[in-house]
Amino acid sequence: MSVHPPLALSLGDPAGIGPEIVSAAWRALRTTGPVFAVLGDEALLAATGCPVARIADPSGAAAVFADALPVLNHPVGAPVIAGRSDPAHASAVLRWIETGVDLCRTGAARGLVTAPIAKAPLYAAGFRFPGHTEYLADLTSDLPVPGRRGPVMMLTAADLRVALVTIHTPLSAVPPALSVDRIVEVGEVTAGALRRDFGIPRPRLAMAGLNPHAGESGTLGREEIEVINPAAERLRGLGIDCTDAQPSDSLFHAEARARYDAVICQYHDQALIPVKTLDFWGGVNVTLGLPIIRTSPDHGVGYDIAGRGLARPDSLIAALRLADETADRRGLAAA
Repeated sequence: MSVHPPLALSLGDPAGIGPEIVSAAWRALRTTGPVFAVLGDEALLAATGCPVARIADPSGAAAVFADALPVLNHPVGAPVIAGRSDPAHASAVLRWIETGVDLCRTGAARGLVTAPIAKAPLYAAGFRFPGHTEYLADLTSDLPVPGRRGPVMMLTAADLRVALVTIHTPLSAVPPALSVDRIVEVGEVTAGALRRDFGIPRPRLAMAGLNPHAGESGTLGREEIEVINPAAERLRGLGIDCTDAQPSDSLFHAEARARYDAVICQYHDQALIPVKTLDFWGGVNVTLGLPIIRTSPDHGVGYDIAGRGLARPDSLIAALRLADETADRRGLAAA
């Protein structure tokens, strides 16, 4: 089906909706691709009613993809009850991710797509990273990246792209977490990714303010004056098209979206609310600033609906397609 290496897809939390949406994504893509190989538990995937083919390495994925879901079998090693979090699953979940990174490092996979993980059972098992993004950055920290900065979390939905300055930071801790250097870092990484991975030669960035009305000239907060606008000015000095801080309540409607290629958002919900409002089912999480390609569905593990046949694969399908498109662009750029 494909002359390229496949994508690697880590199964995520085995007690969540990962097995269901992975199987559903294969059914949707089996005749068109992109081809992917699953890092996970063969038995869990077979239990969804999906035909499964165990493969020894990713090179065998394309030959079987039209007829069965290719799986590099790494069993969980502990009982799995749908909807029930269990720290005993942590070692398998992390092993699937690590294997996916290794396959990307060697070129055996052209990108990594990660099904959702739950942080609480990982933390209970001793996991020390805030989430996927930081963990992947650590796993690839020894690899060269042009102008390495980051990592940066970007969310995409329809014609909207948002990049986050702070990620899973409590709202009360966001203002002291903002700095000129961090905002510039996010702007540089985002502009570079828009050129390299999205095919936009001259990216236009919009800078979201932190405070109502972007601070109203300092009367509603001074972060725009003291931190955000100086960062935007420095980005312009680096040749990056970037606005000063804009009121976030008028940044995301259709006419505004036509004026930029991505928004630099200061905190989590400022970015995710418009993405999920615009396309709740089809949003994609992209990690920028890594030496490998990584995308993920823009939703969680869905313990409340796991095993009930209600989970939709739209976001996972979009993540697989975006990873494939990105790999194509990087290949063209390297040719």
